[in-house]
Amino acid sequence: MAIELVVNGEKTTITSAPDTPLLYVLRGELGLSGPKFGCGLGQCGACGVLSDDVARRSCVRPVSTFEGQNVTTAEGLPALWAKDQGIAEADLHPIQQAWIEEQVPQCGYCQNGMMIATAALLATNPNPSVSEIKEAFASGPLCRCGTYDQIIRAIQRAAELMTGGAGDAE
Repeated sequence: MAIELVVNGEKTTITSAPDTPLLYVLRGELGLSGPKFGCGLGQCGACGVLSDDVARRSCVRPVSTFEGQNVTTAEGLPALWAKDQGIAEADLHPIQQAWIEEQVPQCGYCQNGMMIATAALLATNPNPSVSEIKEAFASGPLCRCGTYDQIIRAIQRAAELMTGGAGDAE
């Protein structure tokens, strides 16, 4: 049974079994390295993807539940930004740029999930306060290195880059 979905802006047909976790399809069948296997329980968020603009954990959801949906990983964020802005292409999404500017990663393992969760947050709240960021991230994704201060600064910086204004300094 072939399953069709759009991954990072490209329509693709999946040949894996329908009950295969999406994470395994993304990494094994499609060769993407952004989403990571962390806990395997859908708790840490390293496997996060955007599915029709909602952050979802891909390690616990079968690929069949994503059929016909748009799935975006960290690799697809620049194309998503370009599409949203009506431009031909973008080297980086503003979230990725903010991550670089704020020097967020230490080990880097959680970064895919953190950026995906940030994209989902900023899609619904383009200028979140610190307390709104903390509330949105209360159930993960988790950072094993504890770079939460840099992550919060990067989210605020990304909001500034995406809106062209000044962020809310709470």
